[in-house]
Parts: sequence; C-alpha cells; structure tokens
Amino acid sequence: MSGSVQVTQKQQQLLQLHQQLEEKQHFESSYYLSTRSSVSKQAFSSHKTSSHRRKVSVKTAKGQEVVKLSPLPKRAKRTYLAMDKDKEVIGYVIPVFRANHDVVRGLMEAQEEDVAEEGINYVAMRNLFVREARESVDVKVEKKTRTKHVRESAERLEFDRTMEEWSEFRKKMHPDRLTHPPEFIVKPRGQTVWEGKTVRLHCTVAGWPKPRIAWYKNNVLIDAKAHPEKYTAESIYNMHSLEIKNCDFLDTAQYYVSALNVKGEASSAATVVIKRFQDGTEEGPFDPKPHGFCLEHGVTFETSIIDKFEVAFGREGETLSLGCTVIIYPTVKKYQPDVVWYRNSMPLKPSKWVHTHWSGERATLTLTHLNKEDEGMYTLRVNTKSGFDTYSAYVFVRDADVEVEGVPVAPLDVRCHDANKDYVVVTWKQPAVEGSSPILGYYIDRCEVGNHHWAQCNDAPVKYARFPVTGLVEGRSYVFRVRAFNKAGVSRPSRVSEPVVAMDPSDRARLRAGPLAPWTGVIKFTEEEPTVGVVPGEPADVVVTEATKSYVVLAWKPPEQRGHEGVMYYIEKCIQGTDTWQRVNSGMPVKSPRFAVFDLAEGKSYNFRVRCCNSAGVGEPSVPTGEIIVGDKLDLPSAPGNPVATRNTDTSVVVAWAASKDVKHLVGYYIESSVVGTDVWMPCNNKPVKQTRFVCHGLTTGSNYVFRVKAVNAAGYSQNSSNSDAVVVLAAISVPASPTNVTLLEAVKDYMVLGWTAPTNNGGADIRGYFVDYRTVKGSIYGKWHEMNQKALTTTSFKAENLKENVFYQFQVRAMNMAGVSNPSVPSVGFECKEWTITIPGPPVGLHVLEVRDTSVVVLWEPPLFDGRSPVNGYYLDIKEASAGEAGWKAVHEKTNKRKYMKVTGLAAGTSYVFRVRAQNLVGVGNPSANVGPILAQTRPGTKDIFVDVDDNGVISMVFECSEMKEGSHFVWSKNYQEITDTSRLTIVTEGGKSRAIFNSPSLEDLGTFSCMVTNTDGVSSSYTLTEEALLRLLDLSHEHKFPVIPFKNEMAMELLEKGRVRFWAQMENFTSACQVEYVFNDVIIEQGKKYTMTFDKTTGLVELFMDSLEVTDEGTFTFNLVDGKAKGTTSLVLIGDEFRELQRKSEFERAEWVRKQGPHFVEYLGFTVTPACDVLLKCKIGNIKPETEIIWSKDCIEIAEDDEGAEKIEKKDSELTFNIGKWINKQEQKKGGKKPSAKDAPLPPRPKISKQDAGIYEVFLRDERGKDKSAFNLTEAGYQAVMNELFRVIANSSCDIQIHSTEHGIILSSNVTYYDENLRVGWLHKDAKIAASERVKSGVTGEQLWLKINEPTEKDKGKYTMDIFDGKDGVKRVLDLSGKAWEEAFEEFQRLKAAAIAERNRARVVGGLPDVVAIQEGKSLNLTGNVWGEPTPEVWWVKNDKELVSDDRYKLKFEHGKFASITIAAVTTADSGKYALMVKNKYGKEAGEFTVSVYNPDEEGKEEKKD
Repeated sequence: MSGSVQVTQKQQQLLQLHQQLEEKQHFESSYYLSTRSSVSKQAFSSHKTSSHRRKVSVKTAKGQEVVKLSPLPKRAKRTYLAMDKDKEVIGYVIPVFRANHDVVRGLMEAQEEDVAEEGINYVAMRNLFVREARESVDVKVEKKTRTKHVRESAERLEFDRTMEEWSEFRKKMHPDRLTHPPEFIVKPRGQTVWEGKTVRLHCTVAGWPKPRIAWYKNNVLIDAKAHPEKYTAESIYNMHSLEIKNCDFLDTAQYYVSALNVKGEASSAATVVIKRFQDGTEEGPFDPKPHGFCLEHGVTFETSIIDKFEVAFGREGETLSLGCTVIIYPTVKKYQPDVVWYRNSMPLKPSKWVHTHWSGERATLTLTHLNKEDEGMYTLRVNTKSGFDTYSAYVFVRDADVEVEGVPVAPLDVRCHDANKDYVVVTWKQPAVEGSSPILGYYIDRCEVGNHHWAQCNDAPVKYARFPVTGLVEGRSYVFRVRAFNKAGVSRPSRVSEPVVAMDPSDRARLRAGPLAPWTGVIKFTEEEPTVGVVPGEPADVVVTEATKSYVVLAWKPPEQRGHEGVMYYIEKCIQGTDTWQRVNSGMPVKSPRFAVFDLAEGKSYNFRVRCCNSAGVGEPSVPTGEIIVGDKLDLPSAPGNPVATRNTDTSVVVAWAASKDVKHLVGYYIESSVVGTDVWMPCNNKPVKQTRFVCHGLTTGSNYVFRVKAVNAAGYSQNSSNSDAVVVLAAISVPASPTNVTLLEAVKDYMVLGWTAPTNNGGADIRGYFVDYRTVKGSIYGKWHEMNQKALTTTSFKAENLKENVFYQFQVRAMNMAGVSNPSVPSVGFECKEWTITIPGPPVGLHVLEVRDTSVVVLWEPPLFDGRSPVNGYYLDIKEASAGEAGWKAVHEKTNKRKYMKVTGLAAGTSYVFRVRAQNLVGVGNPSANVGPILAQTRPGTKDIFVDVDDNGVISMVFECSEMKEGSHFVWSKNYQEITDTSRLTIVTEGGKSRAIFNSPSLEDLGTFSCMVTNTDGVSSSYTLTEEALLRLLDLSHEHKFPVIPFKNEMAMELLEKGRVRFWAQMENFTSACQVEYVFNDVIIEQGKKYTMTFDKTTGLVELFMDSLEVTDEGTFTFNLVDGKAKGTTSLVLIGDEFRELQRKSEFERAEWVRKQGPHFVEYLGFTVTPACDVLLKCKIGNIKPETEIIWSKDCIEIAEDDEGAEKIEKKDSELTFNIGKWINKQEQKKGGKKPSAKDAPLPPRPKISKQDAGIYEVFLRDERGKDKSAFNLTEAGYQAVMNELFRVIANSSCDIQIHSTEHGIILSSNVTYYDENLRVGWLHKDAKIAASERVKSGVTGEQLWLKINEPTEKDKGKYTMDIFDGKDGVKRVLDLSGKAWEEAFEEFQRLKAAAIAERNRARVVGGLPDVVAIQEGKSLNLTGNVWGEPTPEVWWVKNDKELVSDDRYKLKFEHGKFASITIAAVTTADSGKYALMVKNKYGKEAGEFTVSVYNPDEEGKEEKKD
C-alpha cells in the first residue's frame, strides 16, 4: 500500500471561523487567530515530545482499521541541570510549563465548573484550545500524492499570510477595542498648597477592559466612601480625580493612583505638600488645635481628656495598661470620635503585643508581655470633626531579672533589611546594661515560621550590631532573635523580629502592590523562550556595601543577557598582589545579588568579582571591585558632651548634653544615674534616644544624683561622658497659676470689696502676694487695664477704693511667688459700683481644702466680708460631684455649723467633688461662695498621719512627718484649724522633715482638733482629735513611762519535774543586762543552798527556782522581785491549803514513780484492745527489761505455766506483751512423739473470740534484782462489758453495705461482718419501723452473714431497709433503699427464679421402675413398667432405636392413672434386642428413661461354648 499520511485540511475550518468572526464582530479573537500558528506549534511540539505514544487509526484499502503506535521521539530527554564549562552540575533550573492538548482540555473543562465570571482573554483562549485539541484527537489518514501534498502546503502558507494581513488590518481599524493593559495618558501632578485649601489630583487612563482605579496615601488605600468629609473620588469615562478637602499639615504625603484590569496594572505617583502661613514655631502633629464648627452635625465638638495616665513603669514580661477618660461635648447620637494611640509619634496597630479598646467614654491601651521595644512616649489622640486633642506620657520598661548574675540583658529592636532570595541583613540595638563585664559579641538565631526550632546563625560571636544571614531557603518565612554575650554568660534572647520572606525584592514589591487582576479564570501557557540555552552575561556594578573585621558584603546588578529561566551567581576572591582567583561558594551558587564573605584575614587587601550561571553554563566574570582592606569601616562614636541636670518635678530631672561629634549611623544615647556616694549606676532609659535632652523619671525625692551619658551605634558603645553636677531631686520652682473666681463681696458708693480663689498650683513656692488690675466698661466698650495696688496683697480679698458711683468695672488678679508673677486671671464680669441694700450676708471667702483622703476631706473658709443686717450665726456646706450639673448640689449637714471648717466623710474613692459654703444670719441664708474644686478623693502615695508618741520620760507629743519638703517649706500647727501662736501649752520642735508638738502640761484644756500643714507642698496635711478618753489613756501611759514596770512575758508558774522536783519560773519581756533578781519566800529572802537552786538566764529573761521536794513547811507565797534601773517588777505564786497538799501529793507520787522506773516497770499498764480481725488482746508495754527479768502471767491468782493451754496465748514482741484471749489451740499441735491421738484429742471447732469462761482478773508480774512491778486488769462485770462493747463496735464497723440477692422463694438482704458473736444484737427496720418476725419475713445469721429473708415479696415490701448493729453505744446502721430500679431488678429476678423452680418441679420426668439393661431369653414375654411424674400429666410414648413404637398385637403399650407407663412384648425374639426409651413430655419439658433389651438363645450359646 502506497500513500502519505497527513492531517485533515484545516483551511476550511479556519475560513468558517473567519466568517463567524465577521458576523459577530469579535475583533478580540482576530488577535489570537494571528498567533494561531505559534500556539499550534507549541501545542504539537509538546504533544510530540510527550513520553506517551499516541495510538493512530489508519484506514486500509479494504476499509479495515489498523491500530499503530506513533514512533518514539528521537531527541534525548531534556535535562534541567545547569552545568558550567567543565560539565560540573552547578544548580537546578525550573523548566517552563508544558502540556499537550489532552491535558489542556482537561484543565479547561475542570476550570469551567469553578469559575463564575469569565474574562475575554479566557473565553478566546479556551475556544481556540478546545477546537484544536478536538482536531488533534480526530486524526484521519488519507493517501495523497506528493504533488498534491506540496500544493496544499503552499496554499496553507498563503492562507496564513493572508490571515496575518487581515489581523493587522483589523488592529488598525479598531485599535481601541482590543484588550490591552492600562496606560496613563495623563499622569497626576504634584502640588504644593497652603493649609485649608482643597487639592484635586487628575489623571487619564486607557485600557481594555476598563481598568479599575484605586487611590493610595503613603501606600495606604484611601476609602473615600468612609470619609466623605475629607475625600471625593470621581471617575467619568477615562478621566479620574481625587479631591482632598480642607487640607492640613498631615495631608502632606505621596499619593498613588493604581489602574488594574485583566491584562495588567499600572500606577503613577504625585507628591502633595501642605504649607502653613504663620510666623514662629510650627505646630507639631500632636499640638492641640482650636476646634472648628462641624457643618455635618451643626455643632462644634469640644474634647476634654481627664483621668489621664501618668508616667508609667513596667518590667519585661509584665502587662501594662494605659487609659484616659474622654468627654466629647455636645453628645451626638451614633457619633464616635476617632481614637488613635501613638508611640514616639508613630501610630500603633493592634497586634498580639498591643490591644486597644474604646468603650465610648474611656480609651485603653494594653501592652501584653512588655519588652524594651515598648518604651517611649505614648500619645492618645482623639480626632473629632471639629479638630483633635492629645495627651502624652512616657512609659519606661525595666529589664527583667537576669537568670545568672553578671550576664548582660537582652538586646532590643531586632529588624530585617535587604531581604533577598537566600540572604537577609539582621540589625539590632545594644542593651543599656552590659552586665559585670563588657559585651564581647552577639549570637543571632533564626527560626522558620511555623515551627519552634531555633538555629544559631553564627558560630563565633559578632561585635558589630549588624549581621548578614545567608543560606535561607527561597520562599520560606523566618524570624530572628539576638543574644548578647560577655564573660559571665549569655543573655536572654531579644523579642523576635517581624517575619521576613526569603524572596526576590521585585517579587516582594509586586506582592505588596496586590494582585495584578481579580481572578477571572485565565490560565497562561508559556512557550519555550528562544533565549533558553544562552550563557548569561557578566554582572554589573559589583560594590562593597559593608566591611567589618568579620565579613564583607558584596552587591551587584544582574546581567542584561540572562534569558528567562533565572540565573545564579558564583563569587570569587583574590588576595591583592596575586593572580589566583578562589571561588568562595563553590558548593552552591547563590540566587540573590547580595553575598556576605566571611573568613577573611583582618588587614589584608582583597579583590572580588562575580560570575553568572544557568543551565547553559557559567558566564564571564564581572569587573573586579578593586582593592578592599578588611576592617571596620564604622568607628565607635565619640563620648557625648558634659551633661547638665536641672530640676523638673519631685521625682524627675531633665538631663541635657552636647551631641557626640563626627558620629556615623548614630543609634541613640543611654543615660545613667547614680546616687551620690554609692557608685551604683542605674539606667534611666532602656531604649536609646536620639535627642540630646531627656527627662529621667522614677527618682527618689530629696536624693542627690549625678548623671552620665554614652552614645551607641552599630559598632558599639562610646566612652561615658563626664559626670554631671550633683542635683537634689525636688520640684522646680515656677511662676504660679492664675487666680480664679474673682467675685464681688461688698459694694458701697465709692468702693467695692473683691474676693478670689488662690491658684491651684503655687509653682513650688509660697504665694507672696497678689496684684489687682481694673478697667471701666461701657456697654461693649472696654477701657485700658490699670494697676490698683503697688504693694502685693497678702490676702485673697481687696477693698478697691476711689471708684465712681454707678460705673461698671472689670477686675483681674495676678499671683506672685519667688519665681515671678503669674498670668492674669480671667476678667470678672462687670460689677456696678453702688451701695448694696441686701439684708442677707455675703458669700464666705477663702475656701480651701486640707487633708484630702480616699473617703474624707476637710473644707475651710473665712467669714463673708459683708454680714448683712445682723451678724453671721452659722454656715451651710454644699457638695456635688464634679460631673453633675447644677441640680446635683446637696447639703452636707442639716443643722447650721458654727465653726469655719468641716470634715466631710463618706466620699467615694476616685471621685471628684466640688464644694461651696453659704453664710446665715437672722434674716436668712446668703449667696453661695465661689466653688472650690474639683477635688479628687484620693489619698496621695506616701501620705502620713499625725501620731501621738510617749517617750521613755513620759513626755506626750504629736509627730508629723513629710517626705516632700522643698526649699522654703515649713510646718504650721493649728488647733481647731487656727494657727497656734501661744507656746504656753505646746512646744514645737522641727528637725528636717519631722515636726513634733510637745504638750507642756497635758490637761482638759488641750482637748480639740490639732492639725499640721506643710507649706510649699501640694496640700500635705493631717489632723488628730484629742478626746478626753484619749487624754486619760495617754496620761496613764505617761505614768507608766515615768515609773516603768518590768513587763513579764510569762508570770510566775510552777511545774513538777522528774523525781518529784518542783520548778518555779517566770520570763521577762524587756530588760537589760543590769537586771537583778531577789528570791523571797513568805517575805524572807532565800539564797542558793541545799534546798533551793536558782538560775537567771539574761539572754532569754528566764528566772527559775528549783526544790527537790515539798515539805509541810513549804506552804506559803513564793516571790521574784526584779530591779532593772528605775524599772521594777514583781511576780508571786501562792501555794496554800488544798492546792498545796495536792501539789505535795503529786510530788511524792512522781518521786515514787521515778523509784519504780529504776527497775523493770510498766510503761503502759495492762489494758485491752480489739483488732480488726476481732481478736481480743490484753496488752501492756514494759521497760527497763533485762534477759533475766521474770515475766509471770496469772488469772484469778493462778499462775499460767508454760505447759498450760493459756501459755500459747501469750506473746512478747519487743517491749510489748499480749494475751490473745480467743486464740484457738489445736491440741494435736501440743502432742509430741508421733503417737496416734485419742478421740478426746481430736481437733475441736474454733472457740469464740471471748466468752464468760474468759472472765477473771489477769495480772502480770515483773521482777529481778533491781526491783519489781505488777499490773492487773479486771475482766469481770464492768471490765468484761467494756471489752464486749469494743468487740461489738469493731464487728459493727466491719459490716459491709447491704446486698440484694433474689431466690425462688423471695428476696434476701444481707451484710457480711468480720466475725459474729452470739451476744451481738442485730435489728432490722422497714421504713424506720421494727420488723416483726413471721413466716414470710425472717432474719438470722449464717456464719458471718447477717440476713433478712422476704418470702413472696409484694409491693408493700418496697421502701427503705435499715440494719441496726449494736456497737456498745448508739449502734451502726446500714441503709438500703429497696425501691425504684433496685426493687424492679430484684423482683424480676425473683419471679424468674420462681418460674424456673416451678418449671423444674413440674417438669415431666421418669422417676423410676425401668432398669438400665434387660437380658431375656428368646420366646419369653417382656413386661416393663416405668413411673412417670409431671404436672400437668405428661404425654408418654415409647421408642426403640430412636423410632416410636405403636401399640399393636406385638407391643402392648399402656399408661394408667397418669403415673404408670408399661410395655409388654409377648414371645420376644432376637429382633427385639435394642435400645428402648420411655419418653415423657409436658409444657415444662421432657425426659427419656432409656434402657437396653438383650434377647439371647440358650442353644446357640451352648454351641459356641463347645466350639471354644
């Protein structure tokens, strides 16, 4: 067969496709038609190189199909190993994706099910690939001549050229309707405008499909819909704009516009700069701005931040919370401000370390697991639509305690830079504390995200705070940490860095920018690039970016000629002066255009160059870097300038210094402080600061400090600066705050009396006076301010004279202290100068508070300057919470207060209050005074109260201490809040921060409230009320101190000692070594001698008197008289009458006991015990026993000999003797010689544990040459009953819980005991009622089982059953609730067993009458009768050899009276031999009575015997 194989013509299909495109005007598909040949070639090329062989169907001339396999591909399988010129494998190249048409069709069909929206590109590609795939499968083979084949090939080429021309023509005709990526026709332009203006950014974008537009501010997406008051974004046709309204300084940023469609992405940037038009210092981002009117809500929002957080201190690992209460006025429904937290002017984002919460009133920031990175200035910014307010305070984080003394603390601020495919630079900051020795270096650890295994990156510690980490795996994420190292050891690790991905920077930038397009189901297939197989060119711009003693970092640009499969790099080095190049990374090429070279010799010069490689080989080297000397390029910073410390507050100091000179890459400064004279330096900050001014907080008030500063950069620490001058930590003195509440107190024709409230802050120094200014007011016209007094006023009121009647005046007041004059107060309202005609008193003046505590405060005032028509006769004090309105005022008391002060109690801690006072006269109550407050009800830390002291001389004084003393501060003592000027009653002595008010002659005249206030402080004060009761108590205490008494820790006591000795003793509590003791008996001094022994231990204060015995003459009083300087003490003990005689008897007994114990004696006398096994034992303990000591037992005065039966019951173990009363002795065990025991010696059953036979008096005797002793136990009557009661107790407590057993007769309740005695009383109760014995319910004992049998139980037997066992007292009860499930199960089991018993009793059975074997002579008659039983009467039949017999002439079967079954066989034959059975059966069962019948012939048997 001849012919050629070719693919079915495609021209017709392509023409049809072209016509369809013309009809539908789908110009997009023409683009793919123009590229059809390249796609087809790629597809068929992939098909041919597939490892599978295609089956081809070939038609023969006869029409038969023959299946043949296509030939295997002839070219070798492609390798993906990259090799250099020496054919060495240098890496692996990822191949381009390939697929045949079958795979493509499968992917397309699978993807169609999941994709909801299809793009134009996807539709065109899918239709084209599916059609061609279908064509490639349906291959037909036809015979054609070579001439025809050549002609068709020429026609196909001509058709392809025609289609390409047609496609180009369509492109020119419809250029805008072709799909293409976005393109910026007009880009947005940067603008610079003044603050408050509006900025509009414009751009024009082309692209098909229509691109999506997004605007960004500093890479943060702008949501114009969420902030319509600020941004407006518009898109009209292809023109897009972003409008930024009411620009302020914070709108200065880089703005990006991004255009995105299915073909790609494009972006453009524009810079917007907002300028301010003002003179002076420009405001910062956190400086508060005046609130403006909000058009959206029609109000002006005013923000107040209260309950502010103070400077905070935390420790690493702890949790710290910061919070403020924010009040927004007015309140607009559903409107909430924007609350933002900042650290060092950088906004904080919520993370696992940072949690923010806004409740609508309170803003809270929680820092979990503090680290030094969290240290800094924290700012709360509250943004409203009228402006914003801020509040800031510093947070200090102290280092956690080190595990090993002397090691450095953990580094901080670990960051990753310059991340690439297999390379990243890790940086950190050195800690503030190096430990006991300087830091020698650092270890860097890395960990892949997702596991917990840390690997150390460097073998030797690095001293430079920057380290390149190589050897990363591309595409994986890593975190890093750093540990410091010195001679003492290694520090704790730092906080881990943020995760970083090892990948190419361009890929990272593309990922940050977001996806190129939303997923539309597009699948891209890449052809094999023509550049594959090209050796890459040489890298460019090889430079050294970092050089240290430890390593050198190289960087370069990739080559321009590199193909699309990716390149890798080899780094080579050469020592200066040689021509030998050595490959650094010969083991594995690197993928990143960065590399760190280690193991270089310090001080030597090196050249470096780089080669590229891919699958085609290794390229030419780059241009060498030139001579590089190995060494640190970065020097240590120089020492900072001299620090200057100035006072700030009473716990902080401001430190300023000159910056380090010529320092590169400064990280910051560390400040250290030391108390003068200690030489112990403590860090003031644990995170370096770059400013040259720092406020050091947390210092001790009144201490003297010096400071020093050191700079730090990546190379290390500088030398410490010189120490600052010593500064005492006290609050700096400043001008006071402005006075407030300027009010009119009285007015006459030509003068007015003014009053005001003193400043809330005196600036750290006492207010020395006030200055008053005035001006005239006519309507809305204000005159100039004039001074009214040239000399400072010392009171908070002033009489303004020489005024004009009926003229309005305004007044303002300024306060003065040693630092200067304050700003003026807020001008008062206009006061008219005319005479008052009111009759009620004016408002009280001079309101102020003292002694502020959590629940109380003292309010003081001065009387009004104008009394009205009658004198003031009392005052009313009003109070309200600061947050309440005017309706919140309420009176503190109901009755008038005559005094000019009042202590208010019952306040809520942490709540702010406002107070005012009203005066009263006979006419009525006057106007309230100016408010004082808000006063926060909170006890200041370190607050101390006045305490009363009585010294050793009996002097009574009041003492008050203050730890906040400042320059110019002094103590002011008052009685009833009037300063004490008369020193006849009190003497004031002040030393430093301690003042003492001494009573000269305490009496009832001194009763009252004494208070003490410290000037030039923040209200440090306290009071003490001396009552009559307290005065009497103090006078008694003073008398005790004047005439002291030696205190006794223990008064005289007595105790008996061994041998009957008597010990008298007492112990003093306070005494000196000069203390003397006098021993007295009946007013006669006794001395050391034969009868008396005395001791006095001056270390413990123990006084002792010993007597060997008590005689009749020793009855009386024993006394210890003590003298210690002017202090005296006496303690006595009276021994007379019965008490003395009882003590004498005990003494004699103890002496007799001591004599007894010199020989063998009883430690514990003979008694009894009952073991858990219910054995009754008589036991005693003996002491001081020798081997030759005799031990004799007896009962009823009859000795128990060794050969007696009772001797076996005696046991001795160590010092304990026991006699087992109930032990059973087997007489056979006592027999010796092996003779057969007689009947009387046969073993008896075990005897009871105890019986009446065991009653008697048992005695034990001990004796040897040293002495003797005896003990007896009366086991009769009461003794016997006590033993039995104990036995009953053990038996009763050994009983187990009641168990349930069911039988065919009923239910049995039982409990087992260890042993049962016939005398034990056991009672059973049912429902708490005693059960009477009957035939149906019985109780009893079987062995050790106590039981209750309930025959034929019914529902009445349900309920609670109690077994009461007598235990000698109340009895032991065991309870069982026989109801519910327990009753059901027991009753069901009883019925089952009863039914089974009935069935067994009435079951049909053969009860007798039948033999097992019957031997009968042939010809005889056989008659057998079997007795049968069963209820109901059973069925009866007979069987022979398992076959039933029927009654006939041969077999006569009878069943009579229901009991007798008979079988008769007349003239038996040998055929009747066999196995017979009488079968009986009823409804309860059946049974067979089997027997064997053997018929024999005597004649045949005789013949057989003869034969034998």
